[in-house]
Amino acid sequence: MRFRRGLATFAAAVTAMVPAVVLPAAVPASADEVNARYNVWTWNVAGWKMHRGATGNGLITALANSIRNRHADFAALNELCRSQYKAVQSNLRASGWPTDVENFSRFQEHNSTACNGEPFGLAIFSRQPMGPAARFPLAPDGSLERRQLLCAPLEARPHLRFCTTHITPSNDVIGGVKINERQLGEVLTVLENYHAAGDTVIIAGDFNAQPDYGRMNPWYSRNLNVPLNGGNRGDYRELDDTHADSPGYGETTVAAGDTSGPGGQGKKIDMIFVRENRIVGTYTGDSLSISTACGGACSDHRILIGTVTVRVTT
Repeated sequence: MRFRRGLATFAAAVTAMVPAVVLPAAVPASADEVNARYNVWTWNVAGWKMHRGATGNGLITALANSIRNRHADFAALNELCRSQYKAVQSNLRASGWPTDVENFSRFQEHNSTACNGEPFGLAIFSRQPMGPAARFPLAPDGSLERRQLLCAPLEARPHLRFCTTHITPSNDVIGGVKINERQLGEVLTVLENYHAAGDTVIIAGDFNAQPDYGRMNPWYSRNLNVPLNGGNRGDYRELDDTHADSPGYGETTVAAGDTSGPGGQGKKIDMIFVRENRIVGTYTGDSLSISTACGGACSDHRILIGTVTVRVTT
């Protein structure tokens, strides 16, 4: 369901200032490429903070049902306890969601004991079998977590990689560098290295930075220059950046009550990025209302979904 702000005058003003986000012409696939369309799904589930690692309180059923109902090809989960990861695996496996029930998910811990003695971290899931995971530790943020970038290719399309990350919310200066900004740069460097090697990457996760922040300018495409998101010098599109009410920014991805986004809407920190020159045609993104099937709100973040066609080297 679309998030609707009460600030109708703000939305109208933004729309009047910019007719639409204009995309460059799509580049068709070459002889050694294929165009492939994917549905992407991501959620920060606050698995320990709000659920204390629980697997029987409705969270697992709610998220697995959403993955199936949204026909996701790729799914990413942040802030997940390992027992919750295993429960998601079991739920999806039992429903026949993945094509290969033994090779459709990967887990990466951020802390080995944060969930009452068990690992805590992030995970990716794929409808199609995946190849070996690549794991990239990010710069320490001074906490007990060691944040990571987790990526894996499709087994049948090794030049297509799906990644997730959960960037630290802190932007304190550590070692002379702002740590959120440094981690964002580290992740972007890995993605650009993949691109230079001929790979197409879809990344979904919690970036803990809003689209209009200066630290996101190296990410967002230089072709995106709108009132809510200008000064960009990057090469990537976020799949919700064509949202009609907030072009260039997108919908909030946090719980109701936050007003730190433009015009008083909730902030957007969960994102799905694809490099612009790998996108074919139009793409879409949407932020979903938070389920209350967990004896209350299932998370302090909203599920973010997106659909995109990408060019992949065969």
